[in-house]
Parts: sequence; structure tokens; C-alpha cells
Amino acid sequence: MARILAVGNATLDIINVVDSYPHEDQEVRAQSQHRNRGGNTANTLVVLSQLGHECAWAGTLAADPDADPIRADLREHGVDLSAVHTVAHGKVPTSYVTLSRLGGSRTIVHFRDLPEYHSRDFAGIDLAALDWIHFEGRNVDEVELMLQRVRREQPQVRCSLEVEKIRGGIERLFGYADLLMFSREYALRSGSQNAEQFLQRMHHKGLAAQMSCTWGEKGAHAMNREGKIFHTPAFPPPLVVDTLGAGDVFNAGLIDQLVHGHTIDIALIEASRLAGRKCGIYGLNNLLGR
Repeated sequence: MARILAVGNATLDIINVVDSYPHEDQEVRAQSQHRNRGGNTANTLVVLSQLGHECAWAGTLAADPDADPIRADLREHGVDLSAVHTVAHGKVPTSYVTLSRLGGSRTIVHFRDLPEYHSRDFAGIDLAALDWIHFEGRNVDEVELMLQRVRREQPQVRCSLEVEKIRGGIERLFGYADLLMFSREYALRSGSQNAEQFLQRMHHKGLAAQMSCTWGEKGAHAMNREGKIFHTPAFPPPLVVDTLGAGDVFNAGLIDQLVHGHTIDIALIEASRLAGRKCGIYGLNNLLGR
């Protein structure tokens, strides 16, 4: 068991399940509606907790009733909330999700009116008690200060960074991480046509970190510190019912495998298997089927 802290987002997800995704200006009836706790970082922590790790979340919540189900869900999964910063104003980030039964695709409209987590809040966290810290690549300036503190005070603590979207200055963060987790969206918008080409480009920039890049139904690639690239196919379930959070599950699987001392090629395969299993069930509860 590892002691893992994750810094990033938690949301309230309002999910409408429809038979198929509607066309523009079309009115359809939802088959069901769910209000769940979501957010990349929170999802990853919930999975890591199921995998047996001691998890804590550092993020921001508003002092409004919509924060209650988020707190309750994370506590139910054993996630420590002592590093959470609560603000008196603003609104809990909310994702309005349309989940299509036809293929399990999800379309998200996100609303946020809440400050990001600040380095002054991170300054109160005892880093010596941690084995791994996972960062969501969001508020770049503040995350850089947090990463600098980790490297200055506890350089033995391993850090991972999720890079999902193009954000101004985010490349400044790459040199601090032991593991960089890139999305297909980021790779495409960076000018690469596939994951292998993208990882090669990143390696040529002199990055010493291990790296991964997911590519949906084409599987995922990873690169070790020496620049060797590995590939795994996707492991889709017999019936894809829900892809929401699959990338967060993949990230959790990768961290879990590396924490246990496995090499990046083995970690890549097992993380992809776990993400595939998730696509066959609704939500993240009972992911391991125990």
C-alpha cells in the first residue's frame, strides 16, 4: 500500500443517459439521470483507493450544498479530505454529461465558477508522509510552485502529471515529473498524428520522465526513460456501456503498477486492461468486481 496524494479537480456530474446522441436542435428523452461525484483527480483517487492505497485529495470546494455529495462519496471510498480548501463563494464545478447507449460515448458541457487550488494551501501538507503525488495539469503557475516544493523538500517522492489539454505554459511543468500522462487531444493539438510520433517528439526535447499517451480504441503507448516505446491494444468489454472516466481509470492503473515496482511496459498493459473493464460498467464503484 502506498500513501498517495492527488491535486486537482472534483466535480458534480449530472449524467443524462440517452439511446443515441441527439442532433443539433433535436429534442430527445433521457432514459435515466444520475448525479454523481466526478472530476479527473477525484476519479483517479477513488480507483487507487479500491486498489488498496491510502489516498488523500487536495482540491477546492465551494460552501454550497452541491459539495456535500462530493465529500460523502470521497469519504465513502476512504479518501482523506483534510487538505481540501473550502471557499465561501463560487459554485461547485458541474459537468453536464450526455451518455449515449449506442457505443457508450460521452459528451460533456462543463461549468466552473471556483478558484483553483493554491500553492499556499499545498504548503501546509506534510510531504514526508507521502510516497506519490499526482497532479492534474491545470493552474500552471500554482502547480509549478507545488512541484518545486516537492523537488526541494522531498525529492524522493515520485510525482505524476496528467496533461489533458493545451494550457499556457504547461510545458514548464514537464521537467518536474517522474511520469507524464498525455491525452490524445493534447498530442493531436501539438501537431502529432499518432501516439508513437508524439512520444518520440517529447523524448527529443530531453525529458527524462516516463511517459504515456492514450489513443482510445487504438490502445495506448508508453516510453521508458531510455526512450524505448511500448504499445498495448485496447481491451474493450463485450459491451461498451460507459466510457466516462476511462482515462482516469487508466491513470490510476498506471500509478498503481509503478508503485508496486513494475516496469512501464507491464504497467501499460495492466492499466489498459483496467480501463477496458471500466468501459463495461456504469460508474466506478465495484470496478474490481470484489
